[in-house]
Amino acid sequence: MAEEETIAAQPATETKPLTERDIRVSDDEREHVVGVLQKAIGQGMLTLDEFTERTDQALAARTRGELNTVLADLPGLVHPGAAPQYAPLPEPPGYGPNYGLGRRLELNAKYSSLQRSGPWQVPAAMVVRNKYGSTKLDFTEARVATPVVQIELDSKWGSVELIIPQHAAVDYNSITEIKFGSLDDKTGSNGRAGTPRYVLTGRVHGGSLVIRHPRRGIFG
Repeated sequence: MAEEETIAAQPATETKPLTERDIRVSDDEREHVVGVLQKAIGQGMLTLDEFTERTDQALAARTRGELNTVLADLPGLVHPGAAPQYAPLPEPPGYGPNYGLGRRLELNAKYSSLQRSGPWQVPAAMVVRNKYGSTKLDFTEARVATPVVQIELDSKWGSVELIIPQHAAVDYNSITEIKFGSLDDKTGSNGRAGTPRYVLTGRVHGGSLVIRHPRRGIFG
């Protein structure tokens, strides 16, 4: 009888003390973590499928603990409270002396084709000059240093083709001139959310500018 009275005297529910992991997160924190994931995919830490899955988890996260889950196995990226301050990722290897993170990459060609593809390094700013030749920049596997990439185009009498990942976006509203040519954005991403965002400026004279996603077949 005494045992039954003791059990009945206990509270029906217990309040668990909150920790930092239980604190609700804001949209800014979710977006920050998505940016961190983008840096991770740019350095080869994540595949595209892993990035997509973790981005969905980050955007759906309600607490700091849930938000930290998507970063748990990425070295140097987990903050104890999942707040918008994370240890910066190290600079990706492979930058030459002429285009580090703080400098522009300049690509120049004349009467010839200019191409970049595979896991090539992309800094925050680029200048692409080509006269009487075609230009093809494939960012599908590129290692991008920053969430926003400035690309200044100076193309004359030649085509320009940009290939961006599904999760990326473009902004070509600052292109000053397209003369005797055309612009065909097959991605429909201009002005929309996406990371990285490729901001295009400059001019295209006497040629086409095509922006597209990678083709799903075996031919790129």
